[in-house]
Amino acid sequence: MTGRGKSGKARSKAKSRSSRAGLQFPVGRVHRFLRKGNYAQRVGAGAPVYLAAVMEYLTAEILELAGNAARDNKKTRINPRHLQLAIRNDEELNKLMSGVTIAQGGVLPNIQQVLLPKKTAKVSK
Repeated sequence: MTGRGKSGKARSKAKSRSSRAGLQFPVGRVHRFLRKGNYAQRVGAGAPVYLAAVMEYLTAEILELAGNAARDNKKTRINPRHLQLAIRNDEELNKLMSGVTIAQGGVLPNIQQVLLPKKTAKVSK
């Protein structure tokens, strides 16, 4: 006996649910958090996959915009300021993250129109 049970076939290599779904975010960990968080009595098999995919998409979107902000400032490293600029300049992300404070993020540069110096009309002869 080789210890393979009655079928006689060797077990295939284990494949993670993340790799099956083509995701980088851990589906198993998300499933564990959903179970341990007492959000519902039962958690379906598709829920952690869907949630991991949404989280991965949002992360990729924010990182892409923050990378663009870092490149605009001639930097190679993304810092909290770049994250803040990326989120606040994007209408949908700003709405999603309206209640979020980013430490060391600063504020968007903004000068109200009434505070700007008045432009004088030049008189032409």
